[in-house]
Amino acid sequence: MNETLAVFRSRSQAMDCYSRLKAMGLDVRLINTPKEANVGCGLSVLIGRAAAARAKSIIARANYSAFYGYMKVGNKYGRF
Repeated sequence: MNETLAVFRSRSQAMDCYSRLKAMGLDVRLINTPKEANVGCGLSVLIGRAAAARAKSIIARANYSAFYGYMKVGNKYGRF
C-alpha cells in the first residue's frame, strides 16, 4: 500500500495543512516525519492513495511557505 507524505519545514504549517485536508473529508493523518526525509520539523501529513490528487491540488493552492515536497511511502511489516 503506497501513500504520499507531504513534508513541511514548519510544525504549525503541517498542522494547518492536516486540519484543512481533514475538514474537506480527505483520508489524511498527521505523523512524525521519517528521518529519511532529512527535514527537521518533525511533522508531516500522510495522504491516502485515493486522496492524493485532490490533496496535492489543495496544498498547491494554499501556497505554504514551509512546504518541502512529497515522498512516496510504503508500509512494510506494519511500519513505514
